[in-house]
Amino acid sequence: MSVALRNAQKAVPVRRAPLRRAVCALRAALGASRFDVGLVCAGNGLMRRLNGAYRQRPEPTDVLSFPFHQVAAGELPRPRCRDEYNLGDIFLGVEYIHQQCRATGEDFDSVLVVTAAHGLCHLLGYQHNTQSSWQQMYQKEVEILEELNRLMGTNLRPLTVGLF
Repeated sequence: MSVALRNAQKAVPVRRAPLRRAVCALRAALGASRFDVGLVCAGNGLMRRLNGAYRQRPEPTDVLSFPFHQVAAGELPRPRCRDEYNLGDIFLGVEYIHQQCRATGEDFDSVLVVTAAHGLCHLLGYQHNTQSSWQQMYQKEVEILEELNRLMGTNLRPLTVGLF
């Protein structure tokens, strides 16, 4: 199935092909290759509006995930028809991420991929609102990023180290 990537902002150049390849590999590491994923690269304005509308926090953020299915952490959806082979949509706040990377000196493209991995985990029911759910999500992020590192020769780690 496909990863549909749309760049809906002009503030930051995004290397779409490597990002799409990484998301395809991450989706495979999650066992979800049969499912479509929408990936939108968004600026601060759109992220502020979405974050305000859906989380009552009218400020830009790094990632928002909108799952197509409601599943328990780590479960794959059980589609009943072809149209339901969809994990959902991930909005990457690329302008916000770029600003954070400039402040911290981290590599923008690497952080973008790790943030997409975080968003994919949210599409599959992982959350981080308690210490135990964060630990479960963190372990899944480590697992899929290790697989990506093996395939692509990278050295990516989750961004949420020490959240609790």
